Amino acid sequence: MLYVNDIINKCNGKLLCGDIKLPLNNFSKDTRTINKGDVYIGIKGESFDGNNFYKDAFDKGASVCILDNISEEIPKEYKNKTIVKVDDTIKCIGILAKYKRSLYNIPVIAVTGSVGKTSTKEMIANVLSTKYKVLKTEANYNNHIGLPLTILKLTNEDILVVEMGMNNLGEISYLTDITKPTIGVITNVGMAHIGNLGSRENILKAKLEITEGLSGPLIINNDNDMLHNNLEYIKSLCKVITIGITNKSDYMAKEIQDKTFKVEDNIIESPINNSAFIYNSLVAYVIGKIYNISIDKIKEGIKSMKLISNRLEYKHTNNGVTIIDDTYNSSLDAIKASLEILAKEKGKRKVAVIGDILEVGDYNEEVHRKVGEILLNNNLDIIITIGN
Repeated sequence: MLYVNDIINKCNGKLLCGDIKLPLNNFSKDTRTINKGDVYIGIKGESFDGNNFYKDAFDKGASVCILDNISEEIPKEYKNKTIVKVDDTIKCIGILAKYKRSLYNIPVIAVTGSVGKTSTKEMIANVLSTKYKVLKTEANYNNHIGLPLTILKLTNEDILVVEMGMNNLGEISYLTDITKPTIGVITNVGMAHIGNLGSRENILKAKLEITEGLSGPLIINNDNDMLHNNLEYIKSLCKVITIGITNKSDYMAKEIQDKTFKVEDNIIESPINNSAFIYNSLVAYVIGKIYNISIDKIKEGIKSMKLISNRLEYKHTNNGVTIIDDTYNSSLDAIKASLEILAKEKGKRKVAVIGDILEVGDYNEEVHRKVGEILLNNNLDIIITIGN
């Protein structure tokens, strides 16, 4: 449990008013989601300054507000509330999250990769939840704000599963230092954010920052060319467990038929019929075995995984149209995975609606030409492209 006093001692905070002994329960940066007893964190964004909404937070039941942009003259009607001023609220939640993580001697699984982070994280959590109480990253809370907020939710869980995203070098280094994972996962190294990082080599370097805070094994997709070609180097950084379909790996999917495949002597059914979900399933299978979950429970956890909104989400209209909604984000690998699913679906007519891939910088033309090749080789009836 954290207390107001921890903000003062660890974040150089100043108590403007209120009770130094109050416990810090659930944290929120959005007054719309505040519940009674929550801690509100005022964060200044591009469009608005969250510090300005502390009164709304208190009116909705917040017990404490942590702010970095507030006059020290508190209005009279709020002087009985607890307000702490810090130099930087974002740094403050990172410090508090790192400290809170240090208080819990539990397994922490951290997932990163160019694509497939969220679905892999969800599948791991679903498998682990068949036996343990699990806290996981909600939605895409995977950055320098979202990940600390996830850790700050820890109460009496047995295992924590987090997702780590990044746009630039150094970002996962920061997250892994806070999280101190006991198991790491790299789903793949693609071209997402290559506009910021300049090369796939730099993307690999950024993903491997996860090993800096890692105390246990790293599970990697050995069929990904960047991970496979650098396997010996990765093994010099940490213990490695490989999963794969094509390249010889510690855990391999064989006898693949639609959604089912065989790993070791066990038949596993994936929730989605494409290779990306076979890799996700292999990761969840390995982690399930590490934490002594029965094979039947592992199978159940993989098969019953629910997809996140706008990520390969199936929607059915009254007139017989199936829409596969993968609009959350776009990358070359994500489009490949979506079209692989579309190709396997039954239907009289297949339509692909594709938007621009962003953050690819100098690779813009190369990436979109590859998308064009994939589209034209997928036996589609209609292709609709949106964007430049």
